[in-house]
Order: sequence, then structure tokens, then C-alpha cells
Amino acid sequence: MALYGAAAAVLEGLERGAGGVKALVFQSRFPHVRQLYALVSETLRYSAVLEELLAGAALLRAEKKLSPQLAKVLVYDLLFGKGLKCGGRWKALARRHRARLEAELARLKVRRKVSRNEELLAPAQAGGPGASQVPRYVRVNTLKTCVDDVIEFFKREGYCYLGKAASVEELRSLSGKKFLLDLHLPELLVFPPQTDFHDNVLYTSGHIILQDKASCLPAFLLSPAAGAHVIDACAAPGNKTSQLAAILENRGQIFAFDVDTKRLATMSTMLTRAGVTGFQLAQQDFLTVDPGDPKYSKVAYILLDPSCSGSGMVNRVPVAEAAPSAERLQALAGFQRKVLSHGLSFPALRRLVYSTCSLHREENEDVVGAVLQEWGSAFRLVDAFPGWPCRGLAAFPGAESCLRASAADTLTQGFFVAVLERRGDGAAACRSLPAAAGDSPQHGEGTEPGAAPKKRRRKKQRKVCAALPGNCRCSKQRRSGGKQVK
Repeated sequence: MALYGAAAAVLEGLERGAGGVKALVFQSRFPHVRQLYALVSETLRYSAVLEELLAGAALLRAEKKLSPQLAKVLVYDLLFGKGLKCGGRWKALARRHRARLEAELARLKVRRKVSRNEELLAPAQAGGPGASQVPRYVRVNTLKTCVDDVIEFFKREGYCYLGKAASVEELRSLSGKKFLLDLHLPELLVFPPQTDFHDNVLYTSGHIILQDKASCLPAFLLSPAAGAHVIDACAAPGNKTSQLAAILENRGQIFAFDVDTKRLATMSTMLTRAGVTGFQLAQQDFLTVDPGDPKYSKVAYILLDPSCSGSGMVNRVPVAEAAPSAERLQALAGFQRKVLSHGLSFPALRRLVYSTCSLHREENEDVVGAVLQEWGSAFRLVDAFPGWPCRGLAAFPGAESCLRASAADTLTQGFFVAVLERRGDGAAACRSLPAAAGDSPQHGEGTEPGAAPKKRRRKKQRKVCAALPGNCRCSKQRRSGGKQVK
């Protein structure tokens, strides 16, 4: 019931104008914020269809104690979602009306002359071309396990491993229980859209992280050296922070900032579950952090993913949230320029990655171009990931060095990434940018998909890791926890 009740409360808050979806989800005390956000977003996407079904089935007249918001959530999950895996007495109530609701859905499809649920949605609600085809990306948490062992685990779960993808088109064609190793990121597995792992033991134990591919790019391209000091400037909910820790191999120090207490609490739980150590969480606006504080004198890498319009979240943007106004974009861009310039002011900084989940030039190329001009020749824009297909808009000379991502072109959420490096003596000591997965040895090469490399085959036959807590042969777990400061 907790999930459905929390989702209904968010919907009610939206109707009252109490805030946006993201704010209301984080203000709720539901522990799995991504699961809640996805359920609310999908319920909103199907809102008009659900209202027709509720009216046709007369559900609210039959069940006087059922609120319209809770009814929408329950009927969405019953007919379009995961089939009411939780819910207590409300689950039983919804199932009593299942036959009537399914009959009403069938009649609606006949009236609309469609055969698929998705076809009931208006084009804007459907999320645009390719939005519903974004795969399920699974990042292997190398602090607790390794890619080969996770592949073996899923094979034993009945999934078919197809090896490393050679193109985006291969990712697009995934279906059923098949999965691939991503063609760009070496620790990313790719499953068909809508594959759900929230109840999988690897997810609940922190061995895998459910993270969109585009969201993995900033930490991957920051590529801090093991032992480095790193700032994650706008850190919650923590997926990028845990990825940074994995790249650092839990060596060095991560300073993570966010202004929201509840989001930091959720993040602390998530990082502990992921086995992250050597981090400090601070409830603080990054703009108020003093670059001259000796505490940050060794910070050489900064990941900056500031607040943005979220216009790139094409697969989960609720239709109830309107596009940002010109005034709103200007306000966001002003904040983003200020926070990016502030990040560049840390004296030992070598590399900074700026990213947003926005599609708007005002928040992306325009911000980077303005700040680079402000800093003169002190920093340069790095041509990151030359093989990445989507580049920055031609807003200024060299803007094509930035990366863009979209559902249509890269099968990801909409995203923007820019890599900035200090010129001069500091640049010489900066670790080189990582290569794509295509330049790395393929996981599971052998006589069959997912087979171990020959040198390790006998060892794997003797001791195959189930990738479960406490059993992983390649575990790098650290027992001590991170420190939270206020």
C-alpha cells in the first residue's frame, strides 16, 4: 500500500498546485524515489485514458472510500503496469473489479480502432518518437561485483546473453529475456524496455544500479584517478556519486552536496547499500562552498549536474508539466552559469564535467560558451568521446566537442555533457579521458555468448559467482561507511 498511497498523495499535491512531480516525490518519505517517480509519471501519462475507464466501469460510484487519485494509480498498475504486486486491501478491491475494467478497456480499444495500449495515448502523451523504446540500462556496481559475474547470474535466471552490441540498432531490437553489453560503456548491460529489476536481489543488495546510459556519461568522462579528491556538486539521488566511487575504486575522497535533507538521507542509504566509502555528504548549496577552504585544496575533479528544466526526460515526463517559459529558462541558465563559473574557481581543479538532462540550448551550449568566454584561456573544452554520434549545437566555435543524447538518436534520455579542462601546468597531470567500450576487451568472449575468457574458464567452473551479497569472488567491498556532515 505504501507505494500506491505515496503515488496518490503526489497526484493530489499536483492537483492542489503544491509543487512539481520531482519536488513532491522527494518530499514524500517513500524510500524508493525512482520507483515512485516512474509510477506517478506513467499514471499521469495515461490520465485521460484512466478517467474514461473509471467512468465507464463506475468504479468510484461502487467504491465510495476510494479517492480518484488512488483509483487512477491502482487501475494504471492493474491494466498497464506491473499487475498490482503490492497494495493490501486496495489490491483486493481493484481485483474485484478487474473483469469490468478489462471489458471497459477492450471496448475503448474497439471505439478508438486500436489494438495496443500505447495507441490509446495522444502523440504528446506517448512521449514522442522512440520515447517508449528506451531500453532498461543496468550499471554493474564494480565495488561489489564484476560484469562477468552479473552476466552469469542473469543467464541462470533464464536471460539470454547476446554479447557486446555492435550498434544502437542492436539495442533497439532487444526483446523478451535477451540482453547485451553496451557498445560504449564497459560496465553497462542493456535489457528490453520496461524490464523491471526493482525487486531483483542484485538491485536490492546494491550489486547493480538502474541508471540510464546518458546519466552514466558524466562520471565516465570525468574519469578521476584512484585516490583523487572529487566534488559532486549537486549530488542527489546519488547514482553518479556511486559511479564515481566505483571509478575511484573507493580510494580518495568524494565531497557530495545537496540542499535537500530528505534527498541526502535517501542518498546516504543508497550509497551505503552500494558499498561506497570515502565520501562526505553536506546539506549545503554548492554556491556557498568556499573554494579557498583547505578542506578542498586537493579537489582536482568536479562533477556538476545542476538543476535544469528536465526537458530531456522524454520517457518519464508527465504531460501535466508544461514546457518551461522563456523567463524560467533564463532564470535556470543564469543559475547554471553562476554555478559552473563557481566550480571552475577551485584552485586545484584539473577537469570539470558539466551536464544537464535538458534539451534547451539556453541551458547547455549557451551556458558553456558564456562561462568559457568569462574565463578566457584558463580552460578549454575537450573533444570528449569522438565516436559519440550526437554533438553539441553550433552555438560557438568548438561546441561540437560537447555531447548530446536523445531517445531517437542514442536510445537514451535527453542529455547534454561538456568536459572542461584547465590549460597549462595542471593539464599535464590530468588523467586522460577513457576510451569507449569498443576499445576494451569484450566481456564474456569465448565459444558461446557470455563464456569466460580461456585463462579464467577453469576457475569459473570451480567457483562461479552468483553475484549475491557475500559470495562475489571479485568483490571490492569496504566495510566502513561514509560520513555525513551537516
